[in-house]
Amino acid sequence: MAKFTLKQIAAQSGLSLATLDRALHQRGNVHARTLHRIQQAIADLELMQKAGLAKGRTLFFDVIMHTPDRFQPLIREALSSQIASFAAFKIQLRFHFGANLTAQAINALLNKKALYSHGVILKAACSGELNPTIELMLKQRIPVVTMMSDLPDSARLRYIGMDNFDAGKVAAFLMSKWLRVSRSHIVAVTGSHDFIGEQERILGFQRAMQQFAPQHQVSVLAGGYGIDDRMHQSVTAFLRSHADADAVYTVGGGNPGILRAFEEQKRPVNAFIGHDLDQENCDLLQAGKIDALIEHNLQLDALHAFRTLLAFHGFIPETEPPAPYSKINIITRYNMTT
Repeated sequence: MAKFTLKQIAAQSGLSLATLDRALHQRGNVHARTLHRIQQAIADLELMQKAGLAKGRTLFFDVIMHTPDRFQPLIREALSSQIASFAAFKIQLRFHFGANLTAQAINALLNKKALYSHGVILKAACSGELNPTIELMLKQRIPVVTMMSDLPDSARLRYIGMDNFDAGKVAAFLMSKWLRVSRSHIVAVTGSHDFIGEQERILGFQRAMQQFAPQHQVSVLAGGYGIDDRMHQSVTAFLRSHADADAVYTVGGGNPGILRAFEEQKRPVNAFIGHDLDQENCDLLQAGKIDALIEHNLQLDALHAFRTLLAFHGFIPETEPPAPYSKINIITRYNMTT
């Protein structure tokens, strides 16, 4: 415990030196509320001292994300934009992006950076292979937070992002209102079964469509990994054997490839709902190729990630328990900001 003078504690607590002397040396009766004020004052002084020692010091946060190329600039911009909110510290971000990052590759990155990192912001496919590494890092005082897709069985501090199950329900509500045909066949496209976030969106969509519009058929298509060419091949093969497919809900990327598959077979898309406000999707939305995008505030997620990591080290005070999930937003071409 840090040592502070009576004068420092008195100034922080607002109590007199005489009261402090009596309380700290257990002379006479001291009210429990007075003792609490003293304890809180000492805790505040310790925190400020720790934060003061961190000021001007470079804090390295590693951003490790299995994500398509199209989404990487959006994440980089969101995280970088929030550094100024913590001007007292010199936060330095190290980005490690990859469209094909395996669990082995992520483990290698974590082990390589662990000794030199103050925290990790992670998006990875769900794999038990990562759990021992994340647990070991926590023991070494290197915290991990997950963003956009969770690793719930790991020792990560918290998940930051929207409720993906509810996001799928939102998409189903919109789809049920948009489709004007008596019966539709919706292709629910996911890049991979390995990401919990994507699978929660698909599950939320399926269950809500059963509730809102059970006359429509939903088929789940996986394996394109959000990459245009792979998505194009996957959807093309699906359309050849499903002549009635006429609507799309896609939880990841590769939307140009999906649309190209429909166009090449001269198949109409009665409704197309996707996720994320990256430049590629914004262009498709503006062109009327996508009807709506579901997104959340990545800048706010970045702010929460930094706060969580800094509070873990005691560099800033812990605030009230954060909201469990980010707010889900619906974007059309008419309320899209460019």
